[in-house]
Amino acid sequence: MAKRKSQPQNFIKGTANHLRTEGDYMSTLLETVTLEDWQEVVTSTLAAAKLGDANARAWLAQYLVGKPAGKAPTPLTVVVQQLNGNNPLVEKLSNPVINQFKYPSMHKDDAWEAQIKSIIAAELAEKIPVIKTLSSPEPERLATDSDGTQTE
Repeated sequence: MAKRKSQPQNFIKGTANHLRTEGDYMSTLLETVTLEDWQEVVTSTLAAAKLGDANARAWLAQYLVGKPAGKAPTPLTVVVQQLNGNNPLVEKLSNPVINQFKYPSMHKDDAWEAQIKSIIAAELAEKIPVIKTLSSPEPERLATDSDGTQTE
C-alpha cells in the first residue's frame, strides 16, 4: 500500500470568500435604523413600561440607571448606619478630600494631573464633532484640520 501524505491536523479545506466584519454589520444597522425609528422604539417601550410590562421597565432601567455596581445593603445595615449617624455617600465623597489633608505628600501632583486632564478635554472638544440629536438640535461643531481649516 502506498502511504498517504499526512496533512496537518488544523488544515482547513476550501477558501474564505466572506470577509464580513462586525463593523460591516454595525454600519448597516446604523444606516438602516434612523434616529426617528429609534425614538419610536423607545417611546413604545416607555408606554409598555407604564402599562406594567416588566421587560420594558427592565430594559429602560438598564439604559437610564444602569446595573448596580455592588450589592445593596441589608435593612439592618441601613438602620445601624442611621443610628450611628453614618452616611456612606458622604463618607465616599469626603474621603478623597480628607486624604489630601492627611497625606499631602501623596497628593502633591493632583493639580498637575487635573491640568493635564483639562488640556486633553479641551483638545477633544475641538477635534470631535458634535452630532445633532433629536432632543438638542444645536448646530454641530466642526472639527479642524491640522492646518487650521474647518471641516464638516
